[in-house]
Amino acid sequence: MIPQKQNKKEFSELIQKNQAIIHKITRVYENGWANREDLFQEICLQLWKSYSNFREEAQFSTWMYRVALNTAISNVRKKKNGFSFELLRATDRISEESSDEKDRVNLLYRAISRLNRIDKAIILLWLEEKNYEEIAAIMGTSKTNVSVKLVRIKRKLEELVSETVKQES
Repeated sequence: MIPQKQNKKEFSELIQKNQAIIHKITRVYENGWANREDLFQEICLQLWKSYSNFREEAQFSTWMYRVALNTAISNVRKKKNGFSFELLRATDRISEESSDEKDRVNLLYRAISRLNRIDKAIILLWLEEKNYEEIAAIMGTSKTNVSVKLVRIKRKLEELVSETVKQES
């Protein structure tokens, strides 16, 4: 058995190395800095509580996504008052791109905000370039189910983007 002190150090290093995952999830599931910080802390707490159960059968980041998404979704269920999608900072990655490109990214994420919480998680993972097998492992479903859901989600996003463009014209 690993001594508790070494376990804490190892856990802290893994969280530090993979904290971007938690930040992305908190941006998707919470509005405002304070709410995102609270969710970040709750996710870290749940990760710590379940760390002793991590069996290294999957990559740490895959396991972390699963715990973090489950925590975020549970947090939303607890609130039961709905939530809005805070735009991911995708525009940070395209800072050298044109204003039109940023507008298109923002339009996409506004459309994503209208999806249900499970579809948001799946599309977030897909946008993070996770393959179907990784998404299935994180979401606790089959690769086929992920494939079907992604087709439906993409179709729904096309409709929502079209609808938004019409409204803004």
